[in-house]
Amino acid sequence: MGYRESSPGGLMQVRVYSGFFRVLQKYNFQSRNDLPAAASFFYIFVGPNTLNMAISTGIPKGTRDFSPAEIHRRNFIFTTLIEVFRLYGYLPVETPAMENLATLTGKYGEEGDRLIFKILNSGDFLAELEGNALTGIPAPKLAARICEKALRYDLTVPFARYVVQHKSEISFPFRRYQVQPVWRADRPQKGRYREFYQCDVDVIGSASLACEAELLQIIDEGFHQLGVPVEIHCNHRKILAGMAEAMGRTDQFTGITTAVDKIEKSGPEKVREELREKGLSDQETDILFGMLMVEGTWREKIEKLKEQLRPVGSGSLGLEETLSLFSRIDRLEIAAPVIFNPALARGLNYYTGAIFEVRAKGVNIGSVCGGGRYDDLTGIFGMPGVSGVGVSFGADRIDDVMKELGIGPGGSSFGPVVLFANFGGEEEQYALKLIRDFFEAF
Repeated sequence: MGYRESSPGGLMQVRVYSGFFRVLQKYNFQSRNDLPAAASFFYIFVGPNTLNMAISTGIPKGTRDFSPAEIHRRNFIFTTLIEVFRLYGYLPVETPAMENLATLTGKYGEEGDRLIFKILNSGDFLAELEGNALTGIPAPKLAARICEKALRYDLTVPFARYVVQHKSEISFPFRRYQVQPVWRADRPQKGRYREFYQCDVDVIGSASLACEAELLQIIDEGFHQLGVPVEIHCNHRKILAGMAEAMGRTDQFTGITTAVDKIEKSGPEKVREELREKGLSDQETDILFGMLMVEGTWREKIEKLKEQLRPVGSGSLGLEETLSLFSRIDRLEIAAPVIFNPALARGLNYYTGAIFEVRAKGVNIGSVCGGGRYDDLTGIFGMPGVSGVGVSFGADRIDDVMKELGIGPGGSSFGPVVLFANFGGEEEQYALKLIRDFFEAF
């Protein structure tokens, strides 16, 4: 029970369970004399003015409570995915809910950095600042002065920090899975929350495309075990870089990929408008969309892009790796459709190679899993040259999809339900022994 000192005239203001106040409101209790004897201690502890306070029973937007039945279904998602991760030899890791702000900023792009939940410094953090010291300071710089910590935005950057910090304790290539919540100051909407769980699986310390192929198998097996029909979209960040090179706009690569990442959500016309605002001409935008929307089989798309991208450069390397990856995919017999999608961008700045996005069939909710290769994320923390690749299953969106499609476990799982009836003290003692024997049998 959290509490704080009150202003003069009140004993103490206390945050107590809202259910107690709903009882007071239901029975219209106005004074101490109206309270049941068993509840009087609340009045004494809280103070005489608290009964007239309106206590909000809501929760912050973008967060949710979960009932036993919902937790049962969510636990099914977690345990199913963890079993698949372990089957492929991945080991569990956990990191703190909060990280140093400097660890997180600069890794997700300008838009991503704005969505980081920052934590105010403890104590009187403004005491050393002059009265007008904060006037005119841009929000990012202001946050850096009054916030040293933040809630983690994803699990990948903290994992890179973990690898560098514990490099002497792990063997490379290191294969890890991690199932924990993350927080983003996003606008809540269908399938988009401010607090949600990610189920990550990564390999770090290997640049082999065999890692990407294995992750695609994990994606396929994971959704098969969950019973969720999906299709897997793949692209390569170097192909997108090659498109920027073909337009002579390498300086706008980050802005282009940030805009292209919104095609699925906002539509092509909105993206065209954003690109024009970033300085691209209509002719350049037409050239870009001609490459993004290329049609055909994955082989045909690669051949068409070869004609439009420079023969030497990032785009050529990206096409070669994509060709190699899809050749492996053909031999793996993955059940879910795997689509080469040149318009797939993945907005996070740390991706450098193959990128993936998984979409549920029959439900318009965005991606339910995504990821890609990051060649030097550990270099930011002082350990350069270590390549990694991983994917993240969005447990909350998967949960939403399963509810909408009516799949997954039904009801709640509480174990066996047995009623022991007793008719007195001696019978109660005997029943307690039976209860103990009963649980030991299970």
